[in-house]
Amino acid sequence: MQRVFADADSPWVVPGYAWIVPAVERLVDAFGDRVVFTRFVPFDESPAPGSWAEYYDANAFFLRPGAEELTHLTEPFASRDVPVLDAPTFGKHGPRLEALAGPQREIVLCGVATECCVISTALPAVDAGMRVRVVRDACAGATPKGHDAALAVMAGYEGQLSITTVEEELASG
Repeated sequence: MQRVFADADSPWVVPGYAWIVPAVERLVDAFGDRVVFTRFVPFDESPAPGSWAEYYDANAFFLRPGAEELTHLTEPFASRDVPVLDAPTFGKHGPRLEALAGPQREIVLCGVATECCVISTALPAVDAGMRVRVVRDACAGATPKGHDAALAVMAGYEGQLSITTVEEELASG
């Protein structure tokens, strides 16, 4: 839930971002101290490794002086006292996220963009044996078509990954 995806003048604005903020906020309130925010941040090294070098050539705005502000969380999330996991990759699954998930090895994902960061976190988590729930109405894609396509792909991982709704998550406690 970063500024780079919320700001109307950002090249990476996600049109449905504002629409999902209330849904994400409801989940954050319900999950309390189990919430972890993730942020997409640039690599510390320059140039970035491998194909990331070309990615940042095409998206140089994200590396310009002052662009760090774009990585900040938006309100009502920035002022929350919860862990924040930063990574220079779309996917955030890894040892730190697994440790934060705890012994249940279960994560509930929401946010942006469904066809990028959400799916890139969900599928490696499934491969690592975690149980994953993706909250469809608390996710937004760069396009509605991309959002729907990512959900369709993730639905194919039935048994390890389930697609839920905010209401289903809140009802499950």
